[in-house]
Amino acid sequence: MKRRDFLKDITIGSILLNVKPGLLAQGKEYPDLALIQGNSPAQLTKEAVALLGGINRFVSKGDVVLVKPNIGWDRTPKQAACTNPEVVKTLVELCLDAGAKQVKVMDNPCNPARRTYVRSGIAAAAKKAGAKVPYPNDHRLKKMALKGEWLKEWEVYTDFVEADKIINAPIAKTHSLSRLTMGMKNWLGALGGKRNQLHQKIDFAMVDLAAFFKPVLTVLDGYRILIRNGPQGGRLSDVKLHKTIVAGVDYVAVDAIGATFFGIKPEDLRFLQLANQKGFGKINLEKLRIEKRTV
Repeated sequence: MKRRDFLKDITIGSILLNVKPGLLAQGKEYPDLALIQGNSPAQLTKEAVALLGGINRFVSKGDVVLVKPNIGWDRTPKQAACTNPEVVKTLVELCLDAGAKQVKVMDNPCNPARRTYVRSGIAAAAKKAGAKVPYPNDHRLKKMALKGEWLKEWEVYTDFVEADKIINAPIAKTHSLSRLTMGMKNWLGALGGKRNQLHQKIDFAMVDLAAFFKPVLTVLDGYRILIRNGPQGGRLSDVKLHKTIVAGVDYVAVDAIGATFFGIKPEDLRFLQLANQKGFGKINLEKLRIEKRTV
């Protein structure tokens, strides 16, 4: 089933909805999370996806794929305010190798896109890998029924709903309102409109948005993490070299393990509590199958 058809009748279901049909019937089991540590962001990304069954588990020949990094700020990769460009480049390459018809890389940044796309290094890296990297275009905004508990409707860039598959590629950072910004917070970059209004109930908005977009895969960039003054940062002293990539189908679980990078218990984050209570994913790391490797 194509994503664009699936979204016509959105239902809130288990995380298994994101798994390619037939995998469970074939008796294949994969870890809930792949946590890889090492020196190369590209190698870590490849290894994480491979441990989950490979990119062909998530992307089929002919798919239009949208990779959603965080390109929110006019910062360099070393400042850790945007997703590492090597992570994005690797995901694009993997998708195209799997036979994707087209891969788009897109975000609606807080700073002007024409600056953030360049300074983050993401535009150049993604284009080199063969992706299209469009700027957010207000003509492609459409008010859509999100059917969330709190967020009922909002303007969404149609690039996201027209894609067959979405891969979420956030970076792990501190945030003044939600404490942390990772995968679930990353969806604000798929929206237009006055997004600051969502700050009134940011945790509820994050949960509703993640349930709407339903990524087939989340790859959390924890190579460099912003441990202070997030989400924008600016000083290298705010950055910790963590050299970790986490990937999973359960986007709630990915954010849950990302919280531990900062010494925070998943249950202490309101948005993770809410998502877990609604059955969108798991936050009890002891009950998850986590494959850890160093490469």
